[in-house]
Amino acid sequence: MAILSVTPQLRTTNIENSIDFYVSKLGFELAFRYEDFYAGINVGGQQIHFKLVDEADPSLAFVHQGEHFHLYFTTDDVEKKAQALGQLGIPFHSAITETAWGTKEFAVADDQGHILYFGQPLQGR
Repeated sequence: MAILSVTPQLRTTNIENSIDFYVSKLGFELAFRYEDFYAGINVGGQQIHFKLVDEADPSLAFVHQGEHFHLYFTTDDVEKKAQALGQLGIPFHSAITETAWGTKEFAVADDQGHILYFGQPLQGR
């Protein structure tokens, strides 16, 4: 049996704002909507699902305090992505940094506070 994909699900207290952030700000594509409480976003041949909930995601504080992330996106041009998000006024959670494990990456928070990393493998590593 082969695993064909992995689909993360993020909780949101405002599904309209979350869809807008991921589509209008990040440039991803709305894949589907199910009634008024569920949606899917296409990115890089994969999907992220969003579920409307009454209370904020309980993992937000833990992730912020521990330098963890909710989602990690590998890109072929991390500097270009950072510049595009900066021009849209999205504040950086962490600036572009070269890591000891051979990537160049930065992080932003989405409309709900989920931490999103964008990274690119460094050449020759």
